[in-house]
Amino acid sequence: MFKPIISLILFLISWIFWPKANQENPSSDPFSGITVCHSYNDDMAQFVNEPGFAAFHPAPTDLDFQGKGSMTTFSTPDGGNASGYLIKASVPTDKWLFVYQEWWGLNDHIKHQADVFYDDLGGKVNVIALDMYDGKVTSNPQEAGQLMQGVKEERLENIVAGARLMAGSGAKIANVGWCFGGSWSLKSALLNGQQNLGSVIYYGMPVRDIEKLKTLNSDVLGLFATEQYISEAVIKEFAANMETAGKKLTYKIFPAVHGFSNPSNPRYDEPASKEAYGLAITYLKEKFGV
Repeated sequence: MFKPIISLILFLISWIFWPKANQENPSSDPFSGITVCHSYNDDMAQFVNEPGFAAFHPAPTDLDFQGKGSMTTFSTPDGGNASGYLIKASVPTDKWLFVYQEWWGLNDHIKHQADVFYDDLGGKVNVIALDMYDGKVTSNPQEAGQLMQGVKEERLENIVAGARLMAGSGAKIANVGWCFGGSWSLKSALLNGQQNLGSVIYYGMPVRDIEKLKTLNSDVLGLFATEQYISEAVIKEFAANMETAGKKLTYKIFPAVHGFSNPSNPRYDEPASKEAYGLAITYLKEKFGV
């Protein structure tokens, strides 16, 4: 008489512990195939702990650099100070280009790129590469990831606000950045409101909030790579969000790796970089009318 009871008990145990099929509908979110360590947001830090992300960022090679500009310090609304690498226009002007660093910090490569933009804008635009890490710089991918994860969004916003205040209420500001800085090129465009002229994003995470995008005072140029993080799905979602917001996005996805446009990157892709820069400088010349 105990045999049926034992069989029933074994059946119930197996039913409880048997793996159940997932009944949830698959997500349409483009990040559904990527495991992130915390909830999704609009910055690059969410990818730091992703397997393979650091592989897109080999340590930069040394750069022999003698700059045209110099470091400057300015006040920030949070009561602190911030700094940036500034090259002033040859004649006084309210035209400003804000340049945003990669996850390494404000290194010589970014300063050199600021010089390049300055020259190709004919010396008619003030160019400042903002130090978003308050003096911290590294060439180690693991340290760079820690720096990017550790920086506070509020502090970053204060650095942008301080730079805008330094430029003046009459300043007309365009923005450009790469990776971490690509994200901040767009965030800066949003923060600068009616003073914003435009934004160039090199393979950075776009802002996803349509209501925020509706406040943009310009169109956007996106220069993206073929990768799994800032993927084609992410970019197309951004394009759709921009359209919904009533804003113009022009973009190209290059058949190159993340970070392809950094000459100090061992994976530098010269043809793709030249094409991307051609699009960027043409866009900026149009915005500044130079």
